[in-house]
Amino acid sequence: MKRLVSLTLQGLVAVLPVALTIYLVYWLLLTLETMTGAALRAILPGDWYFQGLGLISGLILLMLIGLLVNAYVVRHLLRLGDTLLSRIPLVKSVHGAIQDVLRAFSIANKQQADSVVMVPLGDNMRLLGFVTSREPSTRLRGAVDESVVGVYLPMSYQLGGYTVYLPASQLEPVDLSVEEAMRIAVTGGIQNPKSS
Repeated sequence: MKRLVSLTLQGLVAVLPVALTIYLVYWLLLTLETMTGAALRAILPGDWYFQGLGLISGLILLMLIGLLVNAYVVRHLLRLGDTLLSRIPLVKSVHGAIQDVLRAFSIANKQQADSVVMVPLGDNMRLLGFVTSREPSTRLRGAVDESVVGVYLPMSYQLGGYTVYLPASQLEPVDLSVEEAMRIAVTGGIQNPKSS
């Protein structure tokens, strides 16, 4: 009986990540089709619409928005919108949290060579961290004369962690990409990068 349970759990561990990823992509595409499809059905004559037109239109719309974001006027309007949203009490908390998560992903996509570091803790312990700010505000530095950097120390198996400000001389650079280091941090070190 234990062998059957063990085999079942091994199968679940093998299938679950793939199944959840496929379901998430399916859900996102279905949501995009539903949202843009409803708008297209309201605009187009009934016989012009076909299944999948909403998805195609939604993807084209997202690409156009991506192009527009690079235009100065649109960036200025987006900044104005951010400023407005950051003044509304409850909305600013939600909006700020979403921006922080997206910013974390954009930091991971930049693959900065020196943004993964080890923070020494005592003689024999090191914490894996990500440099998030090279020049933090003077109000965050306090009375420290040496230049400090902001380092995010993630906690394993959950979305959370600590942001600490340390002198740059105390940090030890690590030869890992942000993606590899994030994988190690999130899985608690179960998925180590392949040694080269």
